[in-house]
Amino acid sequence: MKTPPPDPHRTSDIIALVLSFGWVAMVGLFFVFLPPETTATDRFDSLRFILIIIAVFMPVAMIWVATAASRSARIMRKESQRLQAAIDGMRKTYLENRAGSGASMQPMVEKKLNEIAQVARKTETAIATFASSRPPAQKLKITNVSHARLDDQPTLALGTSAEDIAPPLPNMDLVRALNFPDNDQDTRGFDALRRALKDRNARQLVQAAQDVLTLLSQDGIYMDDLRPDRARPEIWRRFANGERGRAMAALGGIRDRSSLTLTSGRMREDTIFRDAAHHFLRRFDKTLIAFEPNATDEEISALSETRTARAFMLLGRVTGAFD
Repeated sequence: MKTPPPDPHRTSDIIALVLSFGWVAMVGLFFVFLPPETTATDRFDSLRFILIIIAVFMPVAMIWVATAASRSARIMRKESQRLQAAIDGMRKTYLENRAGSGASMQPMVEKKLNEIAQVARKTETAIATFASSRPPAQKLKITNVSHARLDDQPTLALGTSAEDIAPPLPNMDLVRALNFPDNDQDTRGFDALRRALKDRNARQLVQAAQDVLTLLSQDGIYMDDLRPDRARPEIWRRFANGERGRAMAALGGIRDRSSLTLTSGRMREDTIFRDAAHHFLRRFDKTLIAFEPNATDEEISALSETRTARAFMLLGRVTGAFD
């Protein structure tokens, strides 16, 4: 029969008891063999008595303090190991579910964005049809229109694309687009997203955010579940102006340990996810640089509350962008 391992708590208590009795015995022997001082003025010295008590019992107290600290460290180490095992089990379960269900586990955000892309294609087709039906007396004539891809834009005869002469995207439309529609009834969100898809820079960030959010959802990480600490608008402005280091640590306000652990593991093991994350971080950084000079503090605060900004905080903290 296999002998159970000794209990480390009991072993440490036994060692502490042995050391305590050993110290008390040594002190007792010291006072027994110490020759007494005989003077004519012998009397009780309270200060000396207190010092003797401290000399006897202070080491004993330190022994038991060290024993208690050692016990607490062992308990914390075991709890940390249990937590890590639980996180690893959760991640394994997510990966098994994803591999077993295949295409049937498409996240809701991906389906919604595909619907948005289809609506945007229809809208651009209608706009191109209207433009191509204008009379030939126009100074600028449309010579090439492609409806096959969302990224293709009508090209004018003088080499100027429709995006180059389009008005700039309003800040709040960009903010709503980066937060994505909340539900099927969020008409303002869908309208803002449709307008953002017509802007080259905004469209690139929206598509990069869609890729990252879809990949994160495969591990059960959803931006609505995160509650990051809010950073002041001036911190975002300093980051947009190129400041880095510990002063920017407030931007990494994601505290959810499970999400951070899962994302960090995915960054190490999944090259597709790592490439998508770095591409998203670059696109967000460029958009923030262009957004900050003309944005108010309220607009920057609204931007920091979007689902896209939360993904930026999460990935930025995992990659050390705020260290």
